[in-house]
Amino acid sequence: MKFKYDVIVIGGGHAGCEAACASANMGAKTCLVTMDMNKIAQMSCNPAVGGIAKGQIVREIDALGGQMGLVTDATSIQFRMLNVGKGPAVWSPRAQCDRGKFIWEWRRHLDATPNLDVWQDQADELLVENGEAIGIRTIWGAELYAKCVVLTAGTFLNGLMHIGRKMVAGGRIAEPAVPHLTESITRHGVTTARMKTGTPVRIDKRSVHFEDMEIQPGESRTYQFSYMNKGGALQQLPCWTVNTNAEVHEILRSGLADSPLYNGQIQSIGPRYCPSIETKLVTFPERDKHPLFLEPEGEDTNEMYLNGFSSSLPMDVQIAALKKIPALRDLKVYRPGYAIEYDFFDPTQLRHTLESKIIKNLFMAGQVNGTTGYEEAGGQGTMAGINAALKAGATDGARSNDTDTDSAGFILHRDEAYIGVLIDDLVTKGVDEPYRMFTSRAEYRILLRQDDADARLTEKAYELGLASRERYDWWLEKKQHIEEIETFCQNFAIKPRLINSALEALGTTPLQFGCKLVDLVNRPQLNLQNLSEIIPQLKEVLNRPENRQEEIAEAAEIRMKYKGYIDRERIVADKMHRLENIKIKGHFKYDELQGLSTECRQKLEKIQPETLAQASRIPGVSPSDINVLLVLLGR
Repeated sequence: MKFKYDVIVIGGGHAGCEAACASANMGAKTCLVTMDMNKIAQMSCNPAVGGIAKGQIVREIDALGGQMGLVTDATSIQFRMLNVGKGPAVWSPRAQCDRGKFIWEWRRHLDATPNLDVWQDQADELLVENGEAIGIRTIWGAELYAKCVVLTAGTFLNGLMHIGRKMVAGGRIAEPAVPHLTESITRHGVTTARMKTGTPVRIDKRSVHFEDMEIQPGESRTYQFSYMNKGGALQQLPCWTVNTNAEVHEILRSGLADSPLYNGQIQSIGPRYCPSIETKLVTFPERDKHPLFLEPEGEDTNEMYLNGFSSSLPMDVQIAALKKIPALRDLKVYRPGYAIEYDFFDPTQLRHTLESKIIKNLFMAGQVNGTTGYEEAGGQGTMAGINAALKAGATDGARSNDTDTDSAGFILHRDEAYIGVLIDDLVTKGVDEPYRMFTSRAEYRILLRQDDADARLTEKAYELGLASRERYDWWLEKKQHIEEIETFCQNFAIKPRLINSALEALGTTPLQFGCKLVDLVNRPQLNLQNLSEIIPQLKEVLNRPENRQEEIAEAAEIRMKYKGYIDRERIVADKMHRLENIKIKGHFKYDELQGLSTECRQKLEKIQPETLAQASRIPGVSPSDINVLLVLLGR
């Protein structure tokens, strides 16, 4: 059987689902090929979305018209805002989700997406003709042809699972590996390597002594990832914390000889920032305890996830060690933790659109690019889906030519989104371990706050034809209310004699002269909430029905308090844009430029950067090398 589409997406994980929805919503006739329709967007590891920098990516996906924020809000069982003790540039939303309901909510979104078909099958071969991807052949012999193909195969490519010395082929526990697809790609010159990740033991909560653990409740305030949502409908549940101890460590160390990580069985590199429990013991031998977090998998299940105990040790060692924790003395488990090795492709072989430089019309997103995390996958999937649809000619939905969608496709820069930072890091620097996003990776993080993703991206997405009119109208409404609060604070006059005693009570210096309300908002001891208690006119503005959402007041306050920092960072970002505008691809034969260092010539020759700014971010390219290129460009 043969089928024809504009875009085929291989893999129904977080990258694949976002890619399929983005492509279809832009008008491309799209087919999502997945091995199991009942495990769409499966949360293979932690049943949570968001976290430090990851939460910002989810907000960006939502602002672009993606689905992850909406699905998370509908299935959240605990929400927390991380880093609130620091500046708002690093505030990061995180939600614990009901794993089963998350899948079916995603199914509901896919089923409601026009132009999107789902085909349950396994891709076996990428079909390539004259250096261009033209479709796929499945294990059942179906041939699906398309103008563009998006590969989002996660950990399934030649996946190999490890528990102790036991090895089983698979892409996830109880799911088969994909054995031939990698080879059908590498035969065309694309290079591949191996990575490793892992997941912890799953615990039956009926066997846990919660009285011996510390409860970790969620936020009392109602948060959401998508401004279009009005709060979750599921029961809010707590998480729990406990520590390992010396007895636990002793048993774990006794099993290291059978650990695939240390007996030579696993050669590939695992995630630095989510190490296994055995890696923690070896790396930090002086530590006599490590924190663990017991998290519910859903509101209707006894299954719990033991965060912090990722392991591939033999199952008897894992269980025996955990039983030495008092709260887990009667432990029962559903399955032990395991490690998995899988193929990925060097992301420096990709353009910023996530299209392969080697096989035209082939896009890649998610763990096949060497990343880790649902959020990083979803962000890449969104961009790959957008660019695949554009390359396939699905531009009917575009409403403006102002969006950055030239022949290079739709690209987000480093000062526009964490998604832009993520993709630029991947294609410019490559990876030598599973890539995880952090706020520290973004040099313009004051511009990339979680509260302003709408302001940065929704108009772009609407002009592109991806964000719906409803999504755009929500943003215009929110923008209007934020500006209303800002305008009021900038114009409202404060008289010292009427407010000084209240200011002293709030721990801040009284006024000697009159000022505008915005000057008080800028003081560190003051905020819109406590000022509204002493200024009735402000309280009236904040309590208007359209302004009552805390997110609106919070965004207005951040914009006022940090205006100086925001403006200064924007100036720096604009200077860097000058280098972004200097195109260098095709201008040089780098191996002939003797004025450059040997390392610089090798890196530039391999990566072939599009712009001078991208070249400046390549490891091994020094500022003096950039100056040489500038001089040569001048000639």
